[in-house]
Parts: sequence; C-alpha cells; structure tokens
Amino acid sequence: MKDVIKVHGFSRVRLGHRDKKGKLFIDGDSGWCGPNQVVNLGFQDYLCALLGAVAGSKQISHMALGTGTAPGVADTSLQGETKRLTCGNATVASKTMRSTQNFASGDHPSGTPALRNIGLFNTSSGGTLMCGNTYATSAWQSNQGVSCTYELRFS
Repeated sequence: MKDVIKVHGFSRVRLGHRDKKGKLFIDGDSGWCGPNQVVNLGFQDYLCALLGAVAGSKQISHMALGTGTAPGVADTSLQGETKRLTCGNATVASKTMRSTQNFASGDHPSGTPALRNIGLFNTSSGGTLMCGNTYATSAWQSNQGVSCTYELRFS
C-alpha cells in the first residue's frame, strides 16, 4: 500500500461593519472557496524544506489580501496585493492547519479596493507566497473590517 499525501487549501473572507451600538453586520461572505493553488516554492520552501529542517525553510506567518486572480504555480507574490498582516496559526485537526486574521477598518488602504484574492506568506513584505486562492469580488469600504480564515487540509 502506498501513502499519498495531498494538500488542499480553502479560504473564507467576510466583510462587515459595526453600527453605533457595536452590533456587527456581515456585508459580504465568500463562503468556503477552494481548493487553492499551492505554488512551486510553497511545496519546496514551506513543506519539503521545513520537513527536512533545511536551512532557509519557511513558515507561514502573514496573510495578504489583493485585487488580482489566483496565483499560478510559478508565482512568488500575490497579484494586486493591498494589505498584509501577521496571522494566527493553529492546528485544528490532526490534518488541518488554520490561519486567521481580522483586518480592521483602520487597516483599510485608500480608495475602495475590489478584493478578489488571498495568500499566505512568511514575512511582512516581500517574502515568498506559499499558496493563494480567489473568490467573488467584494468592494472593501473604509468602514468595514475583513475577517479571513485559510485552512490547509492534508489527506
């Protein structure tokens, strides 16, 4: 019997705002989207090198939102990246790693970006994309926060 390991990524992006009393209103929800695209360097630097404790291996520490499309296998960055922040990571099942981040309204860039993609990285700027996903476009208004969840599920 052969062991086969597959990795599938799924993401969920929700936009919302709070009224004057602090009640949360969800303005948009992508639902769970996926599977994603793990890029070539995602497999090489994050999975293979990390497993072998190879010098220069990478770990996911940041999540980015952008206005571009899903990454290609050779991409190292997220198309149309608009904002990147440190994410929280946890193992939520024996074969699932979950990254989460809440982009507050104060993190909003200028204008009204049409958010369309999400990616996981190893640094606060530059660095190497591990994986990315796309979803239906959502306009990020200056009064909205964005709640993001990205899961890597191994089977």
